[in-house]
Amino acid sequence: MPYYEFVCEDCNTKFEMKRCIAEIDDPAACPQCHGNHVARQVSRVMAFSHGDGGSVSALGDTGGCASCGGGSCASCSSHN
Repeated sequence: MPYYEFVCEDCNTKFEMKRCIAEIDDPAACPQCHGNHVARQVSRVMAFSHGDGGSVSALGDTGGCASCGGGSCASCSSHN
């Protein structure tokens, strides 16, 4: 199941939820304030390029993990 990013419009908390694709548009509650004014965010993805000789490089690498590519998700926060 993929993770989806959300932001609470009541308390501005950003969080991730693991959901199946069939549940993507189901209502979500904020884990901080339990409010229901939550908006799904557009997630960043990490892409890789395979070069000659088997080399692999990240495209658009701005740091972070393979989930967010930018150090802004919960996984990155736990590593930084």
